[in-house]
Amino acid sequence: MKKTSLPYLQFVKRGQRTYVYFRKGSVRRRLPDNMDSKEFSDAYWDCRSGKAKAQSRHSWNDLIISYYKSPGFAKLADGTKANYRRHCEEIREKNGSKDMRTLRRKHAIDARDKLAASWSKANERVAVLSMLCRHAVDLEWIDRNPVINIEKLKGGEYQPWPEEKLRAFEIYCEKTGNSLARTAYEIAVGTGQRIGDCCAMTWDDFDGEFMNVVQEKTGAKISVYCPQRLRDYLANLPKRGRHILARNLTQPIGKRAVQKAVEDVRDGIGVLSGKGRLVIHGWRYTAAVRLAEAGCSDAEIQSVTGHRTLAMVQKYRGAANQKRTSRQAQTRVEQNRNGS
Repeated sequence: MKKTSLPYLQFVKRGQRTYVYFRKGSVRRRLPDNMDSKEFSDAYWDCRSGKAKAQSRHSWNDLIISYYKSPGFAKLADGTKANYRRHCEEIREKNGSKDMRTLRRKHAIDARDKLAASWSKANERVAVLSMLCRHAVDLEWIDRNPVINIEKLKGGEYQPWPEEKLRAFEIYCEKTGNSLARTAYEIAVGTGQRIGDCCAMTWDDFDGEFMNVVQEKTGAKISVYCPQRLRDYLANLPKRGRHILARNLTQPIGKRAVQKAVEDVRDGIGVLSGKGRLVIHGWRYTAAVRLAEAGCSDAEIQSVTGHRTLAMVQKYRGAANQKRTSRQAQTRVEQNRNGS
């Protein structure tokens, strides 16, 4: 963004974007991004002439800044912080100067429903709004949280990838030379870890057999034995930096960049959207289901995936047992009929 000689302007950089504000006395107002536009000029001179109202001292902008400084935000894992920031910045983008005390329950429901096409993001947005409102209660800006107990959208469960789609993914990566997506895939399916944890893995974490992982979501420290396929893949993978998924010599490739690379392949093989939609988190489910179908116990599956509770593990094993029992039952019927 180009700078200008106009007075009372403040330039604020957040991530890769720069925002411009008019700031004089009690007036602080975000201006349109295009400084050559009529909208920018009109907004600027409204502020200069006193037509613009002073920004509320209970604005979303001020609330979010305060939340970022709070102990509750500081104790979050880095990945969770980044996700919360994305939602907070989108909220600030649309409502930064507005008085947050005017938020009503129907507004939060409306915000959820506008994101209904991505049910998980919609539910996250409501959770972040509720979290911000709890912070506003702590600041004594509002008396109660209007966002509590809003019903979550249901979009189905994450599904493990069928074998034919896994193979289609591999073929498409080879055909298009998408080595980033392929490497992320091999690590995620081979270790059963979340993609954020895969991005954080370094070559020092791998001793040739085990991958040492500190799970970002749970803080759990686990050592996952890598199957032969993953060991062979890593043995032939060029080392471009400290991390296996390296952006440069010292930093890993970001989770978003990996997701985008995988998204390109998902689009290419027809699982990006619609009824047959499959997501990157499904690779973790794929690894768990494979373990369950191999007859692994709950403890064995948990030792690989690192789940803290047995509820999800038992779900994988239960589904595998159902398939195995179904096969045995139908086979018994066939044998009985053939023998009669």
